[in-house]
Amino acid sequence: MPRKKETRNANGESSIYWSESDKRWHGRVTVGIKDNGKPDRRHTSSTDRKKVVAKVREIERKRDEGTLHQAGENWTVEKWLNHWLYNIAKMTTTENGWDAYYYAVTKHLIPGIGAHKLTGPKRLLPDHLEALYRRMMENGAKAGTAHQAHRTIRAALNDAKARDYISKNPAAVAKPPTPDDEEIEPLKKEEIRALFEAARKGRNSTRWIIAVSLGLRQGEALGLKWEDLNFEEQTLRVRRSRLRPKYKHGCDPHCDRKHAGHCPKRINTRPETKDTKSKAGKRTIGLPAPLVAELEAHKREQEIEREKADELWHDEGWIFTDPLGRQINARTDGFHWKRLLADANVRDARLHDARHTAATVLLELGINDRATMGVMGWSSASMAQRYQHVTDSVRRSIAEQVGGHLWEQGEARDQREDGAA
Repeated sequence: MPRKKETRNANGESSIYWSESDKRWHGRVTVGIKDNGKPDRRHTSSTDRKKVVAKVREIERKRDEGTLHQAGENWTVEKWLNHWLYNIAKMTTTENGWDAYYYAVTKHLIPGIGAHKLTGPKRLLPDHLEALYRRMMENGAKAGTAHQAHRTIRAALNDAKARDYISKNPAAVAKPPTPDDEEIEPLKKEEIRALFEAARKGRNSTRWIIAVSLGLRQGEALGLKWEDLNFEEQTLRVRRSRLRPKYKHGCDPHCDRKHAGHCPKRINTRPETKDTKSKAGKRTIGLPAPLVAELEAHKREQEIEREKADELWHDEGWIFTDPLGRQINARTDGFHWKRLLADANVRDARLHDARHTAATVLLELGINDRATMGVMGWSSASMAQRYQHVTDSVRRSIAEQVGGHLWEQGEARDQREDGAA
């Protein structure tokens, strides 16, 4: 016959006791603290004391291993990804970075694995992720797209693990496809000169000269103001970046346009610019004297446009503007780049390839890593592996230095002549 009651343990410890009211054994285990600050105690009961003891030991084990889900929560992957996207990543990620997460979550991850649980028998496994990546590529996605989905789910589940919702991150075990290495060929010197010559025939020519010579990111270049430029000291401060707009419908009721960006009354939900927060990105760059002259000419040209526009001019201080002084849209800027390549009769290249070109020029000139990081706004020297490319001129310079170091002048020729004799 069961004992009517066992002595309860101290607060915070597990307890097993008999209840006369329902004629059952009860077990209670403290596993943490709830959101409201009260103890989170799990309960189990049975008419069989051995079953209660076994269940209490199981709860204690999961608690100690970190595999016990929070009270009231039974996360599905879909629920967690939405929570992570809007409550965690939103606060810690840049606007463009968040957009990449949003696309991966809504386009691939939730449709592909959203029904899985974070814990339990139906929990997400590495096999499920690898199957998702295979399906994505079978449906035409590039390896880089699948890899972005992998990076997104890995980041989301890392936060779930940090919050003890899961004990292991299956994305840390899953093997994503290797992105195809995109072959990038920096612009050659003759191509750069052709671009400069073609650019000077149109508006905002210095926009493209800065892109190639300084390697500013598109947002950094479009976010430049005249106050950032010091002609006397020949320096340029990078302090802000132009953000790509993100629109919502401004019509009521909604128009027939599916995408908010096509709405006639669209509303941009983002600020025009954002201050550069990273220590590496916020930098001051010394300007070559020829570039200073280009900027001085550009300023004079802008003053003429200001006079022509008269009261229509938007006096906002941007270095690169449209004919009415307004800031240039990133999409328009990209279109102008493609048109410039055609006008200069230069091969097709991405605008971001100009940044690769600038980094490679620094390599060709033998600029040390620390100075290169300062110019390019890199926080890590490892970025050089992505942006600096070994060109023919670099190969020739290396060969000449090796030859001058290992052979005396004329030595190899003399040896060939001696052998022939």
